[in-house]
Amino acid sequence: MRRALFHVAGWIAVALGVVGIFLPLLPTVPFMILAAYCFARSSPRLERWLLDHPRFGPHIVAWRESGSISRRGKWAATVTFAISIAATLYWLKMPWMLFPLAAMCASGIWIWTRPEA
Repeated sequence: MRRALFHVAGWIAVALGVVGIFLPLLPTVPFMILAAYCFARSSPRLERWLLDHPRFGPHIVAWRESGSISRRGKWAATVTFAISIAATLYWLKMPWMLFPLAAMCASGIWIWTRPEA
């Protein structure tokens, strides 16, 4: 039962990651890292597929080995956060705008404190 739940969660994470390719506000690589984690507990074949993937594999391996994020990934997240902050300031009113602003600022700081791949 537990293995099946990890398997389903892995595929959900892959689906969200694929959606994130087309939606700039949804991160792709973190969902693929989550999918690899789930597949490691449910399907070694699917975990290997993700680790060997030419686009996502290097990011997943770098995260597993050293918790690192590439400089390009950090800048992509920062630009996305800036766009999201602008949208938040435009559409939300006080005090509702404070919650996403705080989350984005905290996430951005955390991302920039990670080592670089």
